[in-house]
Amino acid sequence: MTGPTPLTLASIRQAPKAVLHDHLDGGLRPATVLELARDCGYDQLPAHDAETLGRWFRDAADSGSLERYLETFAHTVAVMQTPDGLRRVARECALDLAADGVVYAEVRFAPEQHLEAGLSLDEVVQHTLEGFREGEALAAEEGQPIRVTCLLTAMRHAARSREIAELSVRWRDRGVCGFDIAGAEAGYPPTRHLDAFEYLRANHAHFTIHAGEAFGLPSIHEALAFCGCDRLGHGVRITDDIVDSADGPRLGLVANYVRDMRIPLELCPSSNVQTGAVPSLEKHPFDLLARLRFRVTVNTDNRLMSDTTMSREMLKLVETFDYGWSDLERFTINAMKSAFIPFPDRLRIIDEVIKPGYAVLLG
Repeated sequence: MTGPTPLTLASIRQAPKAVLHDHLDGGLRPATVLELARDCGYDQLPAHDAETLGRWFRDAADSGSLERYLETFAHTVAVMQTPDGLRRVARECALDLAADGVVYAEVRFAPEQHLEAGLSLDEVVQHTLEGFREGEALAAEEGQPIRVTCLLTAMRHAARSREIAELSVRWRDRGVCGFDIAGAEAGYPPTRHLDAFEYLRANHAHFTIHAGEAFGLPSIHEALAFCGCDRLGHGVRITDDIVDSADGPRLGLVANYVRDMRIPLELCPSSNVQTGAVPSLEKHPFDLLARLRFRVTVNTDNRLMSDTTMSREMLKLVETFDYGWSDLERFTINAMKSAFIPFPDRLRIIDEVIKPGYAVLLG
């Protein structure tokens, strides 16, 4: 009987992974940004070679401000306005995730931001989904099968959330698995979009909400109590409702509800540090929440801006909190249990892909 495989970046890449919080416009290859910019005549890029451009994205995102972090997306969104651009970015996204050992991915993007070249919302979704299917097929040929589904995001500072909610329901049997809202939290509470959430609930549709990242407990409370979300995008500020006591951590009403109801937290360690949601990886509440048995999941958020992958995020957690393979397996199963696909599909991936994959690594 062999022992566990040593935990390294290379071995973690071999582990089957599931990602629930990955932004399409935050995961482009720097070389692709340059080529698409040239093809579409976009001349506002801050650098003109792939290495320098990749470094610029990471440094700009490292500012510690969510608002500055979000500014970097102007450049990626600008080159994702054409059918070819959308298809290529989606195809490469699926391939890059598969090459990193991701077997299931929910990738989100905001269709309303991709209309500048005259595409309709439905055309934007169509071309993006075609790209995901192309990427899945190529990944399968390379022996790295992956299932990619899509979350349609509405921007919380805009007024198209009901329209995007209807779009997500219209496409839900063709590769769209749910709905999301994103953008700056402060001043734009999720309750501004109640009409969209009521429509989604009336149509038995899944949705997640960016909440508890830049803004605190009120954002999480509204997302749950008034909007009725299935998952919390980030949700890292749930710790505002957890206090130390002589008997150990004491949970408030909101934190207790999130844990009791097994509401998944889409935690993104590197990104949370970059945007200033937490001061450092060592002070990230991931481990506290994991020990308290919240349903924590590991996510990339924006692979380009954070210069990261799922394997790198997992390695950082291993190095910071001394996790082993069984911990990584638990976090992966947490994610797969929380996916917005039918229960039999979730179970099949857990039983036929994730558990056997980790069994080999556990020795």
